[in-house]
Parts: sequence; structure tokens; C-alpha cells
Amino acid sequence: MTIPPFAPEAECSRPYFVALRELRERLQTEFRVPLPALSMGMSGDFTVAVEEGATLVRVGTAIFGTRRGKAWKPAGDSASFDD
Repeated sequence: MTIPPFAPEAECSRPYFVALRELRERLQTEFRVPLPALSMGMSGDFTVAVEEGATLVRVGTAIFGTRRGKAWKPAGDSASFDD
């Protein structure tokens, strides 16, 4: 599974998806074990992920819309939530 850094364009995620797919292929070959699942891609970049071989995508925002409510943000040494 991979979640690339946020980028305004879906195409910016492609190198990360390619890298994970290639890693999976190397591991399958080296260890002679099938690794059928490739989880990558979210609502904003899932089409690119599928083009690169994703078998699982996360599209919650596309289905349910943007999250509302408290947003998490780091605050010093501990986590906190905005109201």
C-alpha cells in the first residue's frame, strides 16, 4: 500500500505508483510468492493508480464528499484537534 504526497495533479503520483508496482514485481520474483493485491490511489489520483496496476483504491471522498468536523493537526509534542 502506498499513499504518495499530496499534489494538485494526479499525474504527480505516477512515479510512486510505478515504484510500488516494480517493488511488488521484484518481491514476487525473488521470493517466488504471488502478491496479487496492490493498494494505491485515492479519490484524486485513482485513475493513474489503476493505469499503473492498482487492484485496490480508496475513494471515500469521491463517494461521501469532503470530511467535515474536527481536523487533526500536530501541536508541539502531542496531537490535538481543531474545533
